[in-house]
Amino acid sequence: MKKLIILFFLGIYALSSYAQEADKIVGVWWNEEKTTKIEVEKKDGKYIGTIVYMIPEKYENGAPPKDDENPDPALRERSIVGLQILNNFVYNPDKKEWNSGSIYDPKSGKTYDCYGWLEGDELLKLKGFVAGIRWMGKSSEWYRTTL
Repeated sequence: MKKLIILFFLGIYALSSYAQEADKIVGVWWNEEKTTKIEVEKKDGKYIGTIVYMIPEKYENGAPPKDDENPDPALRERSIVGLQILNNFVYNPDKKEWNSGSIYDPKSGKTYDCYGWLEGDELLKLKGFVAGIRWMGKSSEWYRTTL
């Protein structure tokens, strides 16, 4: 009975450390150019990222830019600020990465498969790719910040 109790508590401990590791991506990040802040949060067991800030120098006529490159004409008038650009990331503890997600690039209006990993606690590296070919794609570095 003692062994069963010990195994139970070891299992709980392992699950909590997995959750802590997975949640390290949660927070606010500057994009590579430091023009936009993206807030990454956990929603329904997956990680998403939403643009929450854009430097005023990028505003057009006093307003944030629109999603004017979106392939859907009905979405081209929506603001970039408030736009969810990371979707459906899940943490893979074996690879220590968040994968199975996608990233939307408002500059081009394209959505790419994507995965990411942390280097330390302050640098998030992302790689977008197409056709399932992970080694062919574009990388980006995001830097932890605050709102």
